[in-house]
Amino acid sequence: MKATTLLTRQHRKVEGIFKKLENGRVDPLPLLDELSNDLAAHMAIEQEIFYPAVKAVDEDLILEAFEEHSLAELALKRLLGTDPSDPSFKARVVATKELIEHHVEEEEEDLFPKVEKKLGEERLLELGKAMKVRFDQVVEAGFDAAVPKGFAKTSADVTKPRAKATSKTAKAA
Repeated sequence: MKATTLLTRQHRKVEGIFKKLENGRVDPLPLLDELSNDLAAHMAIEQEIFYPAVKAVDEDLILEAFEEHSLAELALKRLLGTDPSDPSFKARVVATKELIEHHVEEEEEDLFPKVEKKLGEERLLELGKAMKVRFDQVVEAGFDAAVPKGFAKTSADVTKPRAKATSKTAKAA
Protein backbone atom coordinates (compact mmCIF):
# COMPACT_ATOMS: atom_id res chain seq x y z
CA MET A 1 0.00 0.00 0.00
CA LYS A 2 1.27 3.48 -0.82
CA ALA A 3 2.44 5.59 2.11
CA THR A 4 -0.14 8.28 1.41
CA THR A 5 -2.94 5.72 1.21
CA LEU A 6 -1.87 4.18 4.52
CA LEU A 7 -1.80 7.57 6.24
CA THR A 8 -5.18 8.55 4.78
CA ARG A 9 -6.77 5.32 6.03
CA GLN A 10 -5.35 5.97 9.47
CA HIS A 11 -6.79 9.49 9.37
CA ARG A 12 -10.28 8.09 8.67
CA LYS A 13 -9.98 5.59 11.54
CA VAL A 14 -9.01 8.32 14.01
CA GLU A 15 -11.90 10.51 12.81
CA GLY A 16 -14.27 7.62 13.55
CA ILE A 17 -12.89 7.23 17.07
CA PHE A 18 -13.34 10.94 17.74
CA LYS A 19 -16.98 10.74 16.57
CA LYS A 20 -17.64 7.90 19.01
CA LEU A 21 -15.97 9.83 21.84
CA GLU A 22 -18.02 12.94 21.07
CA ASN A 23 -21.37 11.20 21.00
CA GLY A 24 -20.72 9.86 24.51
CA ARG A 25 -22.80 6.70 24.09
CA VAL A 26 -19.97 4.21 24.66
CA ASP A 27 -17.35 3.65 27.35
CA PRO A 28 -14.64 6.20 26.51
CA LEU A 29 -11.73 4.33 28.14
CA PRO A 30 -11.21 1.65 25.44
CA LEU A 31 -11.63 4.34 22.77
CA LEU A 32 -9.04 6.57 24.44
CA ASP A 33 -6.63 3.65 24.59
CA GLU A 34 -7.14 2.88 20.89
CA LEU A 35 -6.92 6.56 19.94
CA SER A 36 -3.74 7.21 21.90
CA ASN A 37 -1.98 4.09 20.60
CA ASP A 38 -3.00 4.74 17.00
CA LEU A 39 -2.05 8.42 17.11
CA ALA A 40 1.30 7.67 18.75
CA ALA A 41 2.05 5.09 16.07
CA HIS A 42 0.79 7.37 13.28
CA MET A 43 2.96 10.25 14.46
CA ALA A 44 5.94 7.90 14.84
CA ILE A 45 5.78 6.65 11.25
CA GLU A 46 5.37 10.15 9.91
CA GLN A 47 8.21 11.57 12.01
CA GLU A 48 10.62 8.66 11.62
CA ILE A 49 9.98 7.54 8.03
CA PHE A 50 7.60 9.68 5.98
CA TYR A 51 8.68 13.23 6.82
CA PRO A 52 12.42 12.60 6.35
CA ALA A 53 11.66 10.97 2.98
CA VAL A 54 9.48 13.84 1.74
CA LYS A 55 11.04 16.85 3.46
CA ALA A 56 12.50 18.20 0.20
CA VAL A 57 9.00 18.32 -1.33
CA ASP A 58 7.86 21.08 1.08
CA GLU A 59 10.23 21.70 3.97
CA ASP A 60 8.11 24.45 5.54
CA LEU A 61 5.04 22.20 5.64
CA ILE A 62 7.08 19.38 7.19
CA LEU A 63 8.48 21.66 9.89
CA GLU A 64 4.94 22.86 10.62
CA ALA A 65 3.78 19.24 10.78
CA PHE A 66 6.35 18.47 13.49
CA GLU A 67 5.01 21.41 15.51
CA GLU A 68 1.43 20.27 14.99
CA HIS A 69 2.41 16.83 16.24
CA SER A 70 3.83 18.41 19.39
CA LEU A 71 0.60 20.30 20.04
CA ALA A 72 -1.55 17.27 19.29
CA GLU A 73 0.55 15.11 21.59
CA LEU A 74 0.20 17.62 24.42
CA ALA A 75 -3.55 17.84 23.86
CA LEU A 76 -3.75 14.05 23.85
CA LYS A 77 -1.75 13.82 27.10
CA ARG A 78 -4.19 16.27 28.70
CA LEU A 79 -7.16 14.32 27.38
CA LEU A 80 -5.75 11.04 28.69
CA GLY A 81 -5.22 12.66 32.08
CA THR A 82 -8.84 13.79 32.32
CA ASP A 83 -11.49 11.66 33.96
CA PRO A 84 -14.37 11.13 31.49
CA SER A 85 -16.81 12.36 34.16
CA ASP A 86 -14.92 15.69 34.43
CA PRO A 87 -16.85 18.58 32.85
CA SER A 88 -13.78 19.48 30.74
CA PHE A 89 -13.49 16.02 29.18
CA LYS A 90 -15.74 16.68 26.18
CA ALA A 91 -14.08 20.07 25.58
CA ARG A 92 -10.69 18.35 25.50
CA VAL A 93 -12.00 15.73 23.07
CA VAL A 94 -13.23 18.48 20.75
CA ALA A 95 -10.04 20.55 21.03
CA THR A 96 -7.83 17.55 20.33
CA LYS A 97 -10.03 16.50 17.42
CA GLU A 98 -9.85 19.98 15.89
CA LEU A 99 -6.05 20.02 16.11
CA ILE A 100 -5.91 16.65 14.37
CA GLU A 101 -8.44 17.70 11.72
CA HIS A 102 -6.40 20.78 10.80
CA HIS A 103 -3.26 18.67 10.48
CA VAL A 104 -5.04 16.02 8.38
CA GLU A 105 -6.47 18.66 6.06
CA GLU A 106 -3.05 20.15 5.36
CA GLU A 107 -1.52 16.76 4.72
CA GLU A 108 -4.26 15.45 2.47
CA GLU A 109 -4.91 18.66 0.51
CA ASP A 110 -1.42 20.19 0.32
CA LEU A 111 1.33 17.69 1.10
CA PHE A 112 0.11 14.34 -0.25
CA PRO A 113 -0.60 15.54 -3.81
CA LYS A 114 2.90 17.07 -4.00
CA VAL A 115 4.48 13.93 -2.55
CA GLU A 116 2.66 11.63 -4.98
CA LYS A 117 3.76 13.77 -7.91
CA LYS A 118 7.43 13.92 -6.81
CA LEU A 119 8.08 10.46 -5.36
CA GLY A 120 6.19 8.15 -7.68
CA GLU A 121 4.36 4.89 -7.12
CA GLU A 122 7.34 2.61 -6.43
CA ARG A 123 8.90 4.81 -3.74
CA LEU A 124 5.51 5.38 -2.09
CA LEU A 125 4.95 1.62 -1.96
CA GLU A 126 8.38 1.09 -0.35
CA LEU A 127 7.66 3.77 2.24
CA GLY A 128 4.19 2.37 2.88
CA LYS A 129 5.57 -1.09 3.58
CA ALA A 130 8.16 0.21 6.07
CA MET A 131 5.59 2.49 7.69
CA LYS A 132 3.08 -0.34 8.19
CA VAL A 133 5.69 -2.49 9.93
CA ARG A 134 6.72 0.37 12.22
CA PHE A 135 3.08 1.34 12.90
CA ASP A 136 2.30 -2.17 14.12
CA GLN A 137 5.40 -2.14 16.35
CA VAL A 138 4.44 1.15 17.99
CA VAL A 139 0.79 0.15 18.49
CA GLU A 140 1.99 -3.07 20.11
CA ALA A 141 4.32 -1.16 22.46
CA GLY A 142 1.61 1.41 23.24
CA PHE A 143 1.36 5.13 23.77
CA ASP A 144 3.45 5.24 26.94
CA ALA A 145 6.41 3.56 25.22
CA ALA A 146 6.22 5.88 22.18
CA VAL A 147 5.76 9.24 23.87
CA PRO A 148 8.14 11.00 26.27
CA LYS A 149 6.86 11.41 29.81
CA GLY A 150 5.69 14.79 31.05
CA PHE A 151 4.91 17.89 29.09
CA ALA A 152 8.35 19.35 28.45
CA LYS A 153 9.21 17.11 25.48
CA THR A 154 7.19 15.50 22.75
CA SER A 155 8.10 12.76 20.31
CA ALA A 156 8.43 15.42 17.61
CA ASP A 157 11.11 17.15 19.69
CA VAL A 158 13.00 13.87 19.95
CA THR A 159 12.55 12.81 16.31
CA LYS A 160 13.11 16.11 14.48
CA PRO A 161 16.91 16.22 15.03
CA ARG A 162 17.18 12.63 13.76
CA ALA A 163 15.03 13.49 10.75
CA LYS A 164 17.30 16.41 9.96
CA ALA A 165 20.38 14.16 10.13
CA THR A 166 18.67 11.54 7.93
CA SER A 167 17.76 14.23 5.42
CA LYS A 168 21.38 15.47 5.25
CA THR A 169 22.64 11.91 4.81
CA ALA A 170 20.16 11.29 1.99
CA LYS A 171 21.24 14.49 0.21
CA ALA A 172 24.90 13.52 0.45
CA ALA A 173 24.25 10.09 -1.07
